[in-house]
Amino acid sequence: MRFSCIFKTDRLPQAYNMLFVSLIKEALKKSNPDYYEKLYFYEGRSNKKSKNFCFSAFIKNFEIINETLYVKDKVFFNISTPDYECGINIYNGLLKMKSFKYRDYNLEREKIFLAKEKRINGNEAVFKTLSPIFIKDKDNNFLDPENEEFNKELNYISDMILKNYRGCGLKEPLEFQSVLMKKKVVKEEIESFTEITGKKTYYVNAYSGVFKLKGNIEDLEDLYKLGIGFRRSQGFGMIEVV
Repeated sequence: MRFSCIFKTDRLPQAYNMLFVSLIKEALKKSNPDYYEKLYFYEGRSNKKSKNFCFSAFIKNFEIINETLYVKDKVFFNISTPDYECGINIYNGLLKMKSFKYRDYNLEREKIFLAKEKRINGNEAVFKTLSPIFIKDKDNNFLDPENEEFNKELNYISDMILKNYRGCGLKEPLEFQSVLMKKKVVKEEIESFTEITGKKTYYVNAYSGVFKLKGNIEDLEDLYKLGIGFRRSQGFGMIEVV
């Protein structure tokens, strides 16, 4: 299930990922509070289990001034998930929200519509990123696609994502091949990070562009819908078939 929502606004924070995380949470609260609690909390604590969705945002025509994006056109917000319960709850929640306020930023919903998913017909496919891919090692070091550990850690997180979604991990190892990938430093403002470090902004070294992925066709189909890499439910790893 893949859908897009078009918003109108005059400005967004430059570090906007958490705004859209909050938007998703608010949509789930409005559509199904019990599902929201199950997804984000476990025994009264934050649920760290990976979520069965990813998202991306595209801001059309903007200017950056003092860490604020002044938007001159529309904001396109995209969601992808193979989990229909999750997707329908987010979709229905967004339908109920004509506007959304985050701090002193306001979004006005103009349109929401389903998007067509593309088919994967073999054991390899070429993808482009809709939101940057974030891969790290066990010591939280950022990895670039040329690093020999990149493919290993991509396989690790992909196996975990699939286990959490369908109960079984990768059927075959994945092979990642960069076609045209470029580094993208993503700025984030995360309250827990600020509380621990005293720093306002967290910088993530991620990668955007075009790449080839080889593996089992069922794995590729599910990962296409789930997204790849770390922090998919926080604005990373949404991909499209080229």
